[in-house]
Formats: sequence, structure tokens, C-alpha cells
Amino acid sequence: MPPTPSATSRQTPHPAPRPIQRPAGAEHPPHRLDALLARLYRHRGLDGPLEHRLEALHPLQQLRDIDTAAALLADHIQAHRRLLIIGDYDADGATGTAVALLGLRALGAGPLDALVPSRFNDGYGLSPAVVDAAAQRRPDLLITVDNGSASHAGLARAREHGLPVLITDHHLPGAEAPEAAAHVNPNQPGCPFPSKHLAGVGVLFYLLVATRAELRRRGWFHGPRAEPNLADLLDLVALGTVADVVTLDANNRILVEQGLRRIRAGRCRPGLRALLEIAGAQLPRVNARDLAFLAAPRLNAAGRLEHMDAGIACLTADQPLAAMRHAQRLHALNQERRALTQRMTAEAEQLLARQPALRQRDPHAPAHPAQGEPDAPPAGLCLFAEDWHEGIIGILAARLREQCQGPVIAFAPGGDGLLKGSARSIEGLHLRDCLAAVDRDHPGLITRFGGHAMAAGLSLPRAALDRFRSAFAAAVRAALGPHPAIPVLHSDGALGPALLNLATADALRTAAPWGKGFDEPRFDGPFQLSAPRLLKDRHLKLRVHPEQGPALDAIGFNLAHQHPRGATRAHLVYRLDINDYRGLRSPQLVLEQLEPLPS
Repeated sequence: MPPTPSATSRQTPHPAPRPIQRPAGAEHPPHRLDALLARLYRHRGLDGPLEHRLEALHPLQQLRDIDTAAALLADHIQAHRRLLIIGDYDADGATGTAVALLGLRALGAGPLDALVPSRFNDGYGLSPAVVDAAAQRRPDLLITVDNGSASHAGLARAREHGLPVLITDHHLPGAEAPEAAAHVNPNQPGCPFPSKHLAGVGVLFYLLVATRAELRRRGWFHGPRAEPNLADLLDLVALGTVADVVTLDANNRILVEQGLRRIRAGRCRPGLRALLEIAGAQLPRVNARDLAFLAAPRLNAAGRLEHMDAGIACLTADQPLAAMRHAQRLHALNQERRALTQRMTAEAEQLLARQPALRQRDPHAPAHPAQGEPDAPPAGLCLFAEDWHEGIIGILAARLREQCQGPVIAFAPGGDGLLKGSARSIEGLHLRDCLAAVDRDHPGLITRFGGHAMAAGLSLPRAALDRFRSAFAAAVRAALGPHPAIPVLHSDGALGPALLNLATADALRTAAPWGKGFDEPRFDGPFQLSAPRLLKDRHLKLRVHPEQGPALDAIGFNLAHQHPRGATRAHLVYRLDINDYRGLRSPQLVLEQLEPLPS
């Protein structure tokens, strides 16, 4: 008999299987690896091979205000003035801060320091309090990384202190342009830079390249002062770009692939090497998924639970032993983060099971029930518990979003009578615009908010939570319309038995830097099933048998609710990956959906 799922997995609401969408012609599986790769690239809008040369990057001159910013920075470097980096507490901000420190040092900057706000005490960005703290260090120039475009109050405080500010950012600015000495942001109005998806670390890297060109023009590099190879920083640029889940357009793919090549060749920062090694990654085979799911969570754990200074110290460490000590600390924090995440997820699932009215509505149901029908569940899910950790609610919201297939906001106590929320959205719903609609229709309900289409943060008075729930649900219904799009699983079609092997899995790992907007290959097809079992009451493990060829192992993380329950055939949606157990490598299917078929 199959094992009985846990009470949590049995009671928690789960969506019905999602329909599968395939490109035209995908029903005919290719039988050669080169044909498969050509098809995958074509499905993603490419008619030829991938372009990974650094020379193919968009020209830096297309970034608005970059010449002004580079000249300003070069002036301060040549005058040996004190520079202070204002970073952020996520992986993009941490890698950007590290790249700034390492790059400016390589360019010959004088006194150099960094100040990263605390998630818990300061909040995001260049706030007046952060500027006051910065002023105590007596800098000559503030350089923001991954923030600043909408920090009008902080910029006003900097002017009071007589501190010029150079902003590097990629977030959408507000209606009012920031008053700064220079503002480099591909998303600011009037910026012709073609890639609007640069991460904060990418913007900073472009600024360093522009500053090097300006210093070269001035004759700065001579004698013992050698011109640095800034491409040596691309391992950290790759990490921050992948960790921030920005769209991997052609420009970002070049930055990430160039960074990955340096990591595979063993030419990465000691801290990044230590993070990957402590997570069990093999450097010669590292790919973008390893950066996203092995290195980034360990780096982010510092900002989520304590302070990102530990993460920046790891990335900037020059000696392997020091780097490994920092990485071990980050690894321990990540273990603590995982335990907190598991507890909070279980509590959220129990809360949903006990209170059906809080559950996400069925995406197949109409947004507005007909007159006389019972009220539908809310279109947006808002959950709160007194003991939830502020640094973990973003991960919790993302997990619940996947389960519910709808927008989710998780709240935690924020002090001073406020709740802090972290929100995650679905395709087709611009989250920041949705919160802006709530703020417009209910002035004063939200204390503060910000973000972008898929993720956002906010704070509101504790007593306003119920009113916000209703207002948010109404805004989501208005945005999605009466017939919300049904979420689908995009598949590249069937994978022939001749390609269900280790060679194909190896090739797919490094065929491209897969990620958002350039999705990792996903396949689907019918299989025979055997030996299903649950791991830790959450994960589904089984053997699958294609119509031809040998059987393979398969695992579905957090798919306990899709246990086949005696069915011996199923239609699977999966990724082809590698199970590396004690040096024994074998192909493995990583399941994303299992739908039983008649035997």
C-alpha cells in the first residue's frame, strides 16, 4: 500500500493540474542532441546559436548620464577622496557592493568603505537615517548600489549634509526624478539603453567600465598603476543577476555566461568558490541553477536573519581560509533560515486548511460570482502570524504563490504597531501597480510600498490588516478582469527515449544560462510508474519507464499531493537533470506535474 500523506499535505488546498502549452511542431521529438538544442533556442526566439562574446554587450554609452557619472567618479578617484558605497541587503545589493569595492580598489580609488542598511532597523534604500549614519563617516561622495532612484527624502537629507550622491539602480523610479549628482538607471525616463533588465550589480559593472575608460583617457594608468581587467568581476555579476531573478535577455545572458565560464575555470572569487563548495557544487560543471539555488540562498541568509555585512565580507575576502570561514557562517545561517521557512510554511498550510475563506480562489472560476452564488474566496491571499520572521516572509509568499497559483502577501510584525508584508505575484498581474491602486482608492491604508511586477514590499498599521485584505482582493479582481487567464505549464514537447540519458542532461546544464525569460527546458510525455514513495512527507520519489529505453529515477519536490495513488501510468511534466550521489552520476527527471492516466 502507498504511504499515507501527512495531515498537512492532505488538508492543504492544491490546484488542479495545469494545462500544458507546447510550441507548434513540438509533438515530434528530435532524436539528436544538436537538433534538440536548435529546437530549444528556436522556442525561445533565437534562430541561430547563442551569442556570448563580451564584445556583443550593449554599448555603455547608451546608458543615460553614464558619462557624467564616470567623470564624477574619476574626479574623486584621482583626488583620492573618500567614497562610501550604500548597498542593499539582498544578493543583488551584496554582489553589487562587493563589485563596487573590488572594482574601485582596482581602479586606484583612495579611502573606500561600504554601508548596508539593516532590513530590520533601516528598511530598504537611501533613507534619511542611513544618510545620517553615512555622514558620520565623513565621505566625499555617496554611491548607491541597487537603490536610490525613489529615495527623495534621503537625497534631501544628503543635500543638507552637503553630500553629493551618485545613484546606480535598476528599479522603476517614481514620477519625480531624483535630485542627484548623477543617476544611472536603464529604467529612468529617456534612457535609450536597450536592456531594461540589468540587475543592480550589472548597472554598477557598466559604471566601472565607463570609469575605467574615462581614467584611461586621462592617462591615469601608467607606471606601477596597471589598468585592471574588470571582467574578473563577472563571476559576482553573474551571481547577482541570477539571484535577483531578472529577465535573462541577450545582454544578461552574456554577463551570466561569461561569469559562469570564469567559475568553471576556477577563476572566481574565493568567497564564491567557498559558497559553492560548501553547498556541494562541482565548479567545472556549475550552471545558473547552482548560483540560484546553492550560492544565492546562503548569501541571502545573512540579510534575512542578521546583516549583509557577513555576505559582503565573504565575497570580498582575498584569502581562501578567511573566505571559507565566512562561507561556513553563511551556511549555518542558511540552515537556520531553512528551518524557519519549513516551520512557517507548515503553519501557513495549517492556517489555510482551518480557514477555507482565506484560500486562493480557483483560477478556473470566474473572478465575479453570479448573483445568488456563495461568495468566492479572495482573489489575493494575505496571511499573518505573530511569530513569523520578517526576513522569511518573502520566501513564504513565493512558496504559497506556487501552491495557490495566485498573488500572495505574507505579513510579519514590524514594530511600532506596523506589519511588514512581502508580496509575490503571478504572470499577468503587476503587483506594484496593484498596490498603487489600493493606495489611490484607500489613502492612508498603506504606510509604505514599493517593488515591481512580480514582487513587492509594504507596511501598514496592524489594525488595518482586515481592511487591506478586502481592498487588495478587490484590486486583484479589477486587474485580472472577469475571466483571469488560466495558468499553464510551458513545455518544449516530448523528449525521445534516445535522448533520455546522461549526455543530454550534461549538455542541457551548460547549453545556456537558463533563467527567467529564457526558461530552463521542460518536457512532457507519458510514462509507466513504479515504486512511488514520499520523502519527508513532502517530496514524491518514484521510478518512471518511458515507452522505450531504460527506467529512470524521478523526484517531485513538494509534490506529495500528486502521489499517483495506485495509478501505474501518468503524463509527466519534467526537467532532465543529474543525480550526483557519492560520485555516481545518473540521469533523473525532476517532476513539475504528475497527472495519472488510465492503465
